[in-house]
Amino acid sequence: MKRSKMSRCSMRMRRSVHWTLFPQCSLILLLLFHINVASSAAPPPDPTDTLLKFKDSLKISGNALSNWVKTTPPCDGRKANWDGVLCGEGKLWGLQLEKMGLSGHINVTALTQLPDLRTVSMMQNNFEGSLPDWRKLSTLKTLYMSENKFSGDIPSDFFQGMKQLKKLHLANNQFTGQIPKSLTTLDKLVELTLQGNKFSGKIPDFPQVRWTVFNASKNDLEGEIPDGLRKLSADSFAGNKDLCGAPLHACSAPSSHVNTEKPTGVSTALIVIMIVIAVISIGAAIFFIIVRRRNKRSEYLSSNIEAPPAPSVHNRSVSPVPKEPDQVSQTSEHSSKGTGGGGGSSGKKADSLKLSFVRDDRERFDMQDLLKASAEVLGSGSFGSSYKAALLTGPVMVVKRYKQMNNVGREEFQEHMRRIGRLGHPNLLPLVAYYYKKEEKLLITDHVPNGSLAVRLHGHQSLGQPSLDWPTRLKIVKGVAQGLKYLYSELPSVITPHGHLKSSNVLLSKSFEPLITDYGLIPVVTQEHAQTLMVAYKSPEYVATKRITKKTDVWSLGVLILEILTGKLPTNFLQHGKGSEEDLESWVNSVPREEWFTQVFDREMGANKNCEGEMLKLLNIGLDCCEGDVEKRWDMKEAVERIEELKEQENGGGGSGGGPNEDLMSSCASEGDTTKMV
Repeated sequence: MKRSKMSRCSMRMRRSVHWTLFPQCSLILLLLFHINVASSAAPPPDPTDTLLKFKDSLKISGNALSNWVKTTPPCDGRKANWDGVLCGEGKLWGLQLEKMGLSGHINVTALTQLPDLRTVSMMQNNFEGSLPDWRKLSTLKTLYMSENKFSGDIPSDFFQGMKQLKKLHLANNQFTGQIPKSLTTLDKLVELTLQGNKFSGKIPDFPQVRWTVFNASKNDLEGEIPDGLRKLSADSFAGNKDLCGAPLHACSAPSSHVNTEKPTGVSTALIVIMIVIAVISIGAAIFFIIVRRRNKRSEYLSSNIEAPPAPSVHNRSVSPVPKEPDQVSQTSEHSSKGTGGGGGSSGKKADSLKLSFVRDDRERFDMQDLLKASAEVLGSGSFGSSYKAALLTGPVMVVKRYKQMNNVGREEFQEHMRRIGRLGHPNLLPLVAYYYKKEEKLLITDHVPNGSLAVRLHGHQSLGQPSLDWPTRLKIVKGVAQGLKYLYSELPSVITPHGHLKSSNVLLSKSFEPLITDYGLIPVVTQEHAQTLMVAYKSPEYVATKRITKKTDVWSLGVLILEILTGKLPTNFLQHGKGSEEDLESWVNSVPREEWFTQVFDREMGANKNCEGEMLKLLNIGLDCCEGDVEKRWDMKEAVERIEELKEQENGGGGSGGGPNEDLMSSCASEGDTTKMV
């Protein structure tokens, strides 16, 4: 009895505890339910209100942003209704507020309410003070703040966490202090411009980044240039008087008479080929002293021909090579007479400095003229550096140095150069002359002022140039295809008539006609170096079978087309190794086709709906050219035919390569084409 009473008593107590706790638990559950409902029901931030709040923080001059009004939404599908707003599929993904005379406070906090914002450009305005805290927008990919009046130090950790940032432009402001070390943690950063500020201290040690744009010139930087930046051109570091190391002068103390200021304007020409900054061998030094004691105006042509101009000798004229009568006549004639006997040692020297011309329609010049010319470094490529040489009484030429051309002997090399020299097509940059030496070769071509396709695709912002529009990009693709078609007809015995096709080997004329360079070199390039440096040896067939085929150039053409349409760098071309974990073709195919216009196509092309059909066709041509199975891949003839079928804009491609063009004609789309993805 006692046990049963105790049990009943215990049960009553447990029930009382449960009922006591129930109201509290119910209250908690109810509160959680209301919170979840409230959060799920909260509407997304209205971009109209967000941008108007952002606008209120700015000081606006004139009529800038006058159409930013409550009654009109910023975006209408892919069309932007507000000035400076970039839209796609109803999403606001960018702000391009350039040259508007804006100043005041930049309300970054307000911009955090724009979840799809990926690019911000406020270049060439009047903003002052410290750089706004852009870390709040951790998903930004591009940030352009050049040519304002920002000042002060940028904290070392300022860019920490901005892992998506690819392009950062801070040039021509008034920043001081050290370059923020947090920049070195941004794995995707490929463009960085810091020139024209007052940055001081040492340059941080960046990882081995494949920069498309890097410029730290005209600051107060000092110390040795880090290893990861030494392959860049000297122009990237000019104007920092206390900076040293490659590609500038060596960090060892220079002579007391050395002027350490960097030259302004064009650097003195091909001083790089003089023994000034290189360690001179004892034998060469003795030779140099003897020649000078004989009062001959001579300079020794050293093997360091690609080193950048030395600060210690800027604004000096390069003395000509020895001018004994027999040497002058032999060198200037550019004939085989100089190889005959009886010339003695002086004749051999003249012959060793002789340029061999492969074209009859060019003004003749010789190595002496190159030594006297004004020149500047254009850049460094896979094979070596290129130099722009302005002859004193003649044209402007480009001299490119190659060290990896020992695959054949002298006679075979000369015969192949003559063969290349006979080629002539509007879309090929012609070879003008060459210089043969066992250790290295020089190839000389005309200078093309408009630069390369790679720079116009990936570095136009930092250079203040407009983006290439869709008609211009289509024009470039068609020109490249025509040039390749000609190469394949004229060099049928060469297994891969180009072999090194990439955007940096496509130059652009003033009218944006493409000019292909570095073609036909596989037969003369040392195979060991070719397998490391040339694009052909990174093709899927070489990775799989260790062989290249005539379809290899088709694969390179496909990658180039995808690069032109997406505006993205082809990672497999950037690698020194072969192949890539994720190439452009794989990335494009990974994006759902219904999202190609918002995610794949470069928004800076600015094409309207009338062109979408042709854009889709070209993208599919690029993908077909990138077919991994070489047996299924098109040959060059079929690829060119498919490209030629694409219709161009009736009112012509823009020589300016400008932005959005709303006046595109209906000829941009073929009959039956729609914007629907298939």
